[in-house]
Amino acid sequence: MTSRPTIIVLAAGKGSRFRGDSHKLEQDIGSGSVLASTLKNVLASRLPFLVVTTAPLEAATRRHVAARDVVVVPEANGSAMLGMGYSISAGVCARSDASGWLILPADMPLVQGATLVAVAQALDHHPVAYAQHRGRRGHPVAFAAELYSELATLSGDEGARRLTARYPAYGVEVDDPGVLVDVDTLEDLSAVRARQAQQPPDAARPLQ
Repeated sequence: MTSRPTIIVLAAGKGSRFRGDSHKLEQDIGSGSVLASTLKNVLASRLPFLVVTTAPLEAATRRHVAARDVVVVPEANGSAMLGMGYSISAGVCARSDASGWLILPADMPLVQGATLVAVAQALDHHPVAYAQHRGRRGHPVAFAAELYSELATLSGDEGARRLTARYPAYGVEVDDPGVLVDVDTLEDLSAVRARQAQQPPDAARPLQ
C-alpha cells in the first residue's frame, strides 16, 4: 500500500444549479478558474491525487494535471446509477492501493493544502475524518483503506453520506473557512471572487 492517502477530486457533476454562461468549474475567480484553483491547492498538499471528470471537462483538467491522474466517467444525464457515488467509486477503484482517500469536490477552490494534509493525517487513528471550521462540518471527507469495499460499490448521487453515518467520524478543526465554501450558484461565485480579491498577491498567483 502507498504510505499516504489519495485525494479524489470530484469534477464530474453537471452543476445544474449554476446559471452562468459556461460550466461553473471553468469560471474565473481571479487566481485562475474554479477548477484550476482547487487543483493548485491539491498540488500544494503534495499528497497523491486523482481527478474524476467527464469528457466535456477533460481538456480543461489535463491542462493542469497529467493524463495518468485523470479518470473520465460518463455524464450522469439522469441515470440512477451515475452521479457522485459513481464518481467516488471510480476514483477509489483507480487508486485501490492507497492507504485512504480524501473526497474533495472540485467546486471548493478555497480549501487550503494544509487542511488536506491535516485531514489525511487523521486517518492514522480514525476510519472517517472530515474538516470542520468553528465546529461546522465541511470538506474534504476522508476514509481509511478498511472501507474500500463499501466505497468501491457506491453508485447514484447519494455520495458517501451513509458511510459517514455508519462509522465514527472525527472532525479535524482547521483555521480554514474555505472548507465551508463551494460554488453552486452565481451568488457563490461572486462571494468567492470577493474573497480571492482580498488575498495577498502571492496567494492569488494562478496555477501555471
